[in-house]
Amino acid sequence: MQELDKKFYKIGDVAKILGLPESTLRYWETQFTIIKPRRNAKNIRFYTPTDIETIRKIYYLVKEKGFKLDAAQAQIRANREGVDKRFEVVERLKGIRDQLKALQKALNEVG
Repeated sequence: MQELDKKFYKIGDVAKILGLPESTLRYWETQFTIIKPRRNAKNIRFYTPTDIETIRKIYYLVKEKGFKLDAAQAQIRANREGVDKRFEVVERLKGIRDQLKALQKALNEVG
């Protein structure tokens, strides 16, 4: 997971961070009321790190868990805290998996 060190990100930056097309981000913005990037006078979207984390949770529900968009929206409305906890656990496990893979690779190079 990439470290988010800026206050605001443009849609192209967010698309690269999340590995999603910009069109998907724009569409999800129309479907999920919890995605509300700020806009400047030229109507350019600016996402905060919190917005990006919210989109990551939606990505988890839709792309990884296989929820339809309306089901993901309902899941977030009904049990936001539960979704947050499951997402955090999955992200931690992915980090541990990556560390184990790196360790295995290092051991294979030594042996």
